[in-house]
Amino acid sequence: MSAITRDEVAHLARLSRLALSEDELDHYATQLDDIIGAVARVSEVATDDIPPSSHALPLTNVYRPDEVRPSLTPQEALAAAPAVEDDRFRVPRILGEEA
Repeated sequence: MSAITRDEVAHLARLSRLALSEDELDHYATQLDDIIGAVARVSEVATDDIPPSSHALPLTNVYRPDEVRPSLTPQEALAAAPAVEDDRFRVPRILGEEA
């Protein structure tokens, strides 16, 4: 028995505002039915003795530690800017909001 019908796919397509052909409805109904079946099989796996995890292998942080390093001063950073205002880069307004 199918978990999802062609009519349900058509309904989902209408809700998503997708124009699907008759062949696409049949094709997606079959694919979605296969996907739902695969999810159902995964749900049947006995996991009572398996602790929850976010990854199959233990991971360690591979990032370097944060260190203070010399960097540009605000004046050096702004020196090549095409426009500066109040010690900041001046860029065109894009949202139209009042300042």
